[in-house]
Amino acid sequence: MQLSHTRRVGSAVFDDPNLVSAAGLVPLLKLADRAGLQTMAEQHLSMPTDKGANAGVKVASLVAGMVAGADSIDDMAVLRHGGMGRIFDRAYAPSTLGSFLRSFTSGHVRQPDAVASRFLSGLAGVAPTLTGAADELVLVDVDDTIIEVHGYAKQGSGYGYSGIRGLNALLATVTTTSAAPIIVAQRLRKGACGSPRGAARLVTDAVKTVRTLHAGRTGKPLLRADAAFYGHPTLSAARTAGAEVSVTVRLDQRVKAAIAGISADACRPSPTPTPSSTRRRSSGSPAPRSPRSRSPRSRRGRKPTRSRAGSSSDGSPTSTIAKARTRCSTRGGSTRSSPPAPWTPSPPTRSTAGTRSSSRSTPTSRARP
Repeated sequence: MQLSHTRRVGSAVFDDPNLVSAAGLVPLLKLADRAGLQTMAEQHLSMPTDKGANAGVKVASLVAGMVAGADSIDDMAVLRHGGMGRIFDRAYAPSTLGSFLRSFTSGHVRQPDAVASRFLSGLAGVAPTLTGAADELVLVDVDDTIIEVHGYAKQGSGYGYSGIRGLNALLATVTTTSAAPIIVAQRLRKGACGSPRGAARLVTDAVKTVRTLHAGRTGKPLLRADAAFYGHPTLSAARTAGAEVSVTVRLDQRVKAAIAGISADACRPSPTPTPSSTRRRSSGSPAPRSPRSRSPRSRRGRKPTRSRAGSSSDGSPTSTIAKARTRCSTRGGSTRSSPPAPWTPSPPTRSTAGTRSSSRSTPTSRARP
């Protein structure tokens, strides 16, 4: 498909009053309402002036717009296209939603966190399959990522470890065997900040939310992180919140000294189990140790010799030479029990003075097989 060459298209709008571009928002907003999104936003968001009025409806509008594909304030106009006004009430203009977002300050960061954690708990009560089975291991992964931005006027943008201008987002996700990953905590930071900045507070909030979501579990959640979060603040926050820790350790001087202090006798490779030994071990009988056999390949990597019938030899040099000497092959009615002698041509005969040889010199030995 391509644009028309005969008719120029200046703009394309979806303004049919009888069509809806995002009908999937109907069950989504119904589920959000049952989980208490608007009620919690009204209770925990306290925005000054008239920009913060009706915070619950504005938060629900922002969530619906992002689900519909909006990635900027101007794209929030998708909620007012076509017949969306006949299905949803109080669809705010993009300028109104932008003024609402700009009224947030650094002191309001904890308020959306409170709404998000409580909304997850309410969503888990409505959809029990969100948290998985009760006997599964809960994994909490902490990592940061770079969100690329364009333009030097973007507030908080900078060059981080990836060399890309953007913002740094710190995320904590929870995963089980039978449930999809869920973001339980997030922080948006400036692009030039280090990875572990603010990770201790985020880990505390994430583990607390996970223990609320999985209240019936007896085991502790396992926190996993890479070497960027290897430090006392993050690890102690995880242990204090009631989680086990699995983190990649940096190869610093103390770790190198600890590795060098391990004796050679303490390093023993674990035996690799084979299917037969596994079956014997499961049945209770000890696995016998067979003598080590030589590889059928030679030192130069050649394949083992094969007989006429297609069976391979045992690979030993003695048997290979013996079979090569005693092997008989019938060609042209003659039978040989040993390899033929190498073919050597006889020197050509020179003609005498004044005469030429009438025939060419031919080898006196027999023809090559």
